[in-house]
Amino acid sequence: MTELRSPLQAQVVQWLVGPGDAVQAGDILVVLEAMKMEHEVRASIAGQVQELFFGVGEAVNEGDVLLVARPMIGAVAAVPAQAPTRPQDDSRNGSNAAASPQRADLQRVIDRQTRTLDAARPQAVQRRRDRGQRTARENIAHLCDGGTFVEYGALAVAAQRSRRSEEDLVQNTPADGMVTGIGGINSDLFGPQRSRAVVMAYDATVLAGTQGMRNHQKTDRMLGIALKNHLPVVLFAEGGGGRPGDTDMPVVAGLHVGTFASFARLNGRVPVIGIVSGRCFAGNAALLGCSDVIIATRNANIGMGGPAMVEGGGLGVFAPEQIGPSGVQHVNGVVDVLVDDEAAAVAAARHYLSFFQGSVAGFAAPDGAALRDVVPENRLRVYDTRAAMQGLADTGTLLELRTAFGKGIHTALARVEGQPVGLMANNPLHLGGAIDADAADKAARFMQLCNAHGLPLVSLVDTPGFMVGPDIEEKAQVRHVSRMFVTAAHLEVPFFTVVLRKGYGLGAMAMSAGGFHEPDFNVAWPSGEFGAMGLEGAVRLGYRKELEAVPEGPQRDALYQQLVARQYESGQALNMATTLEIDAVIDPAQTRSWLVHGLASAAHRPRAQSGYVDAW
Repeated sequence: MTELRSPLQAQVVQWLVGPGDAVQAGDILVVLEAMKMEHEVRASIAGQVQELFFGVGEAVNEGDVLLVARPMIGAVAAVPAQAPTRPQDDSRNGSNAAASPQRADLQRVIDRQTRTLDAARPQAVQRRRDRGQRTARENIAHLCDGGTFVEYGALAVAAQRSRRSEEDLVQNTPADGMVTGIGGINSDLFGPQRSRAVVMAYDATVLAGTQGMRNHQKTDRMLGIALKNHLPVVLFAEGGGGRPGDTDMPVVAGLHVGTFASFARLNGRVPVIGIVSGRCFAGNAALLGCSDVIIATRNANIGMGGPAMVEGGGLGVFAPEQIGPSGVQHVNGVVDVLVDDEAAAVAAARHYLSFFQGSVAGFAAPDGAALRDVVPENRLRVYDTRAAMQGLADTGTLLELRTAFGKGIHTALARVEGQPVGLMANNPLHLGGAIDADAADKAARFMQLCNAHGLPLVSLVDTPGFMVGPDIEEKAQVRHVSRMFVTAAHLEVPFFTVVLRKGYGLGAMAMSAGGFHEPDFNVAWPSGEFGAMGLEGAVRLGYRKELEAVPEGPQRDALYQQLVARQYESGQALNMATTLEIDAVIDPAQTRSWLVHGLASAAHRPRAQSGYVDAW
């Protein structure tokens, strides 16, 4: 005879066999209950039940004999009693598993998840098509590598159950208007670990992409994960700001919401990318403005208040397209990268993020000899320093930022032999390369950005100095340009200076991290020329008596030109190198080589990645 014993202390809930019944190995014989949970007790071998020892409702102890059975001749033990059995996977032998009925609870989940997808809302998708835009989920699918996006909070609906039916909420407020999750970006270059990023996209097809209480909760959850795990954040910020229609929460003004502080707290700790297409107002714009970089499409409108708020403030009636158009926001410096459409915006975001994900092994080098022809032989002739930037960067890697703002200084991210760097260069095409307030603000913030995320800085200098004059001083020039000195003094990343041509006065010092001996190296091209101030001004100021002693006209002009030539000869790059005010004068074709060696040397000195990036 074979005894079946209780595996735990419990109560008998149900007998599924009785005396005389034949059973097979694996059959359920009795159901026991302990701690509100039911436990199935199964037969270990085939046999015939002889006697039951406990009735339904009776308590049993662990090890008590529940029944005895007579084994069948030749019976073979099957799975141990209590071991769970699994449904057979018919797909392995080629049968159609889909024919099996789905568990009801699983089917409910599948049905509910399906209703959050674009396919369940064809009319909303068509409205996006009519506007020439993509859906939030389409943008995320383009941003994240295939199959890597894992969504959080998909089943949320608007907090409006007191005024709308459940069916209405499920159909019309999927994910409460915000798609959030974690996905891989540039996985092919950086692998699964370094490519992970938090992605959040306001869905303009749901209540105009407004910020509801539930999607605030989702945002806060994702921002906490990003901070805890040091994950970059990408925000698609299209939407109309705060939502007044959520009634399920006991909230008056909602000013205690932690989203904005949580979003700003990421600043300087992880890369934060903001993308906007279409209308982005109020709370959505506030989050966008906290981003390290703002990538906008040409159809974008960005403002701290939309038409309703403007009209409500008694400031007039305006169409959304009249408030903060991208063209205006690009010129004034709000938008860092302006692109044609959402596809280009996503591509720019992937490119931008790659610089903060690490170095790459493969690269294509530009023709270094081309750098020899960048600076004209005529020292008074303007040229485009972006040609120097292109000649230093690995082919196809240069990404310029804030191109329409602060035109006196170009700023860009790039790679040099696969290593990401920040590049900035004076622009002789604007004010002769003189640094005005906007250019100084642009450069200072760019230095903060690179410092916060550990990117070495390369400065290409060709400036007569800071811009001067009564008009420029009305724009607080003294404070704005001094930002470059203060920011540079707190840099913790390698800094390299290459003087292309003019290196004059305080402006050249500001472009060299505060002084010519502050960078990890400071070299000049043969075209380099230096002075405490512009040569012409230095002659007029320093030799005024000599000039005034000569009659006006050709004679004075000739003396002036002689003195300027003497100053130029004295300030040539070769003379600067002999007094050790710069480290070397180099063949422009060797500039990339100098940078590669400099980056390798600087890498041996540990530098902390710290600081924050000014919103402006």
